[in-house]
Amino acid sequence: MTVIGYAPGAYDLFHIGHLNILKHAAAHCDRLIAGVVSDEMLVLTKGRAPVVPLTERMEIVRNLSMVDGVHPEVLPEKLDTWREVGFDVIFKGDDWRGTEKGRRLESDFAAVGVEVRYFPYTAHTSSTILRRALSVIEVQSRQAERDTSPVRRVGVGR
Repeated sequence: MTVIGYAPGAYDLFHIGHLNILKHAAAHCDRLIAGVVSDEMLVLTKGRAPVVPLTERMEIVRNLSMVDGVHPEVLPEKLDTWREVGFDVIFKGDDWRGTEKGRRLESDFAAVGVEVRYFPYTAHTSSTILRRALSVIEVQSRQAERDTSPVRRVGVGR
């Protein structure tokens, strides 16, 4: 029997944590489908839009050798996505383990015979950390532009 795995994620600002979960997931199934969460669902669930739009995130993930297919995740409930995709196991980072969302995921999927498997969360990097770093760089860049603008230099040396 072919085991179909499903690894949902935003995959925004693609980083080593994303790669790690997809590599781990691919090693534990015969066919791996990556669910790329839509821009609208990210706004709904996380309260912010991604930096990289859905079509580009899907293209990045689609071109990874360990990914057999990509599914745009446009529904808020993972069970609804399961009905569309039909997977046997869903993979999540272990930051979900023991949380309300994780327990609900486990309960919902146990009812339909889908295994929830957790992999180590890569704590030293995340899209949130990268987003913060980009914000700091942007602020510093704006400050540098203001400091070197011709308007600021007028009157220097008086």
